[in-house]
Amino acid sequence: MTQVMDMVRMLQENLAASRSEQERMHEALLASQARNEELNRVNEELRKALQGRKERAAGEKSAPPSPPRSFPMPFSQEIMDTAVPANTVAVKASFTGVEDTEAHLTAFHTQMMLSRGSYAIYCKVFMSILSGTTLDWFVSLPTGHITTFQQFSKIFVEQYIVNKAPPLVSYDLFDVRQ
Repeated sequence: MTQVMDMVRMLQENLAASRSEQERMHEALLASQARNEELNRVNEELRKALQGRKERAAGEKSAPPSPPRSFPMPFSQEIMDTAVPANTVAVKASFTGVEDTEAHLTAFHTQMMLSRGSYAIYCKVFMSILSGTTLDWFVSLPTGHITTFQQFSKIFVEQYIVNKAPPLVSYDLFDVRQ
C-alpha cells in the first residue's frame, strides 16, 4: 500500500509540475500574441504611411511639369522636329573655340558617318558638342536661321576662320628635327 501511495504522490507531483508548465506556456503564448498584435499595428501604420507617400508622389507626378526654360534656337522648324535616334553614335570631340574648324568638321563627319543619320540629325549632334563661347555664339544666332547642315558648317567655319591652321611654307622645314 505504501507503494501505491508513493506512486499516487509521484503522479500528483507530476500533475502539479505539468499544470505549472502548462500555465507558464499559456502566459508565454499570451505574451507572444500581444507582441504579434503590436507588430501588426506597427506594420499597418507603416503601410498607411507608405501609401500616403505613394499618393503624394503620384499627385506630384500628375501635376503638370513646369515648362523647360526656353532658349532661342537658330535651327529651322524642320530641324527642330527631327528626332535624334537612340542608336546615334555619341561624338567624342568637343569644340571650345580654339581648335581648327576644318579639322574639327572632318573629325565630326567621320564619327557621324557611323550613324547614317540625316543632316538634320548632324545639326543637332553638332550643336551638342559646342561649349563655352562657341555655344554662346550659336545661341545668339537668329531663330530659324539655320536650315541645312551645309549652311551651319559654313557659318561655323566663317565664325572661327582665325583658328584655321596656316598653310605650311618652305621655311617650316627648318623647324623639323630628327
